[in-house]
Amino acid sequence: MGAGALALGALGVVFGDIGTSPLYAFREAIEHQHLDVTRTNSMGVASIAFWALIVIISVKYIAVVMKAQNHGEGGILALTALIMPKSATTRTTGGLVMLGLFGTALLYGDGLITPAISVLSAVEGFQVASSAFEPVVIPLTCVILVALFLVQRRGTGAIGKVFGPMMVVWFTVLGVLGLSQIVEEPGVLAAVN
Repeated sequence: MGAGALALGALGVVFGDIGTSPLYAFREAIEHQHLDVTRTNSMGVASIAFWALIVIISVKYIAVVMKAQNHGEGGILALTALIMPKSATTRTTGGLVMLGLFGTALLYGDGLITPAISVLSAVEGFQVASSAFEPVVIPLTCVILVALFLVQRRGTGAIGKVFGPMMVVWFTVLGVLGLSQIVEEPGVLAAVN
């Protein structure tokens, strides 16, 4: 399998989470705080989202996680093993192991809830077109999730083959729509200031 096919598969598996965030992130940021949709609030949410992504990706992933490896292995437990001092006391070792297990539990929790939130948010989008879709949102979400997990039994390669091209289309649409909105309202770039 070529590098292009692997990259396309990774796009479908890894970046699907980030790619679907625009479906619900803005709405949740505004509604959860009971804010009005004003220019100031919209710019604030856009600024927080932009800088959170920049800082998390550049600092956490590129500067720390990508450079940390334990004899070629990665992941939260490998990172826990790296920070374990050689002459650690039982108490220190136990505390670090508990932190590693806590991080692993958070990772598993994120892996469980993210697909449900992403699919539910996408299906809730049908309600924008017509309120007649409201009674079928939850059942349709369940059907889609069951179908996804049935396909996932065949491995992440199968998921990547399906979702890779879908994510290319999705990111292209997001980019084109975003660029058209920037051209229409260039003041939105102040959110990165």
